[in-house]
Amino acid sequence: MRLRIDLAYDGGGFFGWAKQPDRRTVQGEIERVIRTVLRVPIDDAEEPLHLTVAGRTDTGVHASHQVCHLDVSEIILARCVGHMDVPPVVALTRRLQRMLPGDIAIHGISEAPRGFDARFSALERTYVYRIADRASEIDPRMRGFVLHIDDDLNLEAMNQAAAMAIGLHDFGSFATPNPGGTTIREVKTAYWRRIPQRRLIDDEMTMGERYRTPSVESGLVCFTIVADAFARNMVRSLVNGCVQVGIGKRSPDWFADKMNTPLREGSTGPIAPQGLTLEHIEYPDDSQLATRAEAIRAKRTL
Repeated sequence: MRLRIDLAYDGGGFFGWAKQPDRRTVQGEIERVIRTVLRVPIDDAEEPLHLTVAGRTDTGVHASHQVCHLDVSEIILARCVGHMDVPPVVALTRRLQRMLPGDIAIHGISEAPRGFDARFSALERTYVYRIADRASEIDPRMRGFVLHIDDDLNLEAMNQAAAMAIGLHDFGSFATPNPGGTTIREVKTAYWRRIPQRRLIDDEMTMGERYRTPSVESGLVCFTIVADAFARNMVRSLVNGCVQVGIGKRSPDWFADKMNTPLREGSTGPIAPQGLTLEHIEYPDDSQLATRAEAIRAKRTL
């Protein structure tokens, strides 16, 4: 059977999603615990217990909502029930929630509908990059998922640049292709905005206390981008390009030239990873899952 796993993680302590020898990764940690719970050795060819993820995240990048799938036989899955009087999927969920390290959270596990593929069935992914600039009130507690820069950002100029990324483009100036792949992607929306200063609770709902707790993201500069898929380093490189425009180091015309000339070079490298979070994965109706997966496997062209 195929299981869908919805999860989140703090990427600061991981060398990205993908399993690597002798390095701590999100995939490696989850697969290790699954093997322990289901009592399957690492060299078992009949039960590889390999996670397929919707979108691989780089070293230091977070996910508030990630999706992956796992293929496992029902007989093996039943091993996790033990003394619990619950279905195997529920038992696996509870055991993973208890045994995984604190920087990984399992939101839910369910039997996947027919045709579901966490990677290829996805319609779109949403990423958000958070920055505290000179105009922001810096909260050191958020340093793990917000990038602090000591500059004033021109959001109007940054949005001029971001708008150029919308549509079907070759992002070769801002991304690295996988072997045999391309850097052609379709961006559905991309924009910068400063989160309004606001309190956690509306004034009319307060209980009379003198202090008013602020919303944690108040004043931050956030970049939201939605695309059908992303190439390696694509989001962080687009953010870096926009920031260079926003601080006046580069012009919107420079960004346009990078979009029109898909050639990777030093000025369009990725920005620091800690500000980036994968926020959402969107899937079609169950009846369209297999069709979507088949279509997206085709190599893209412009």
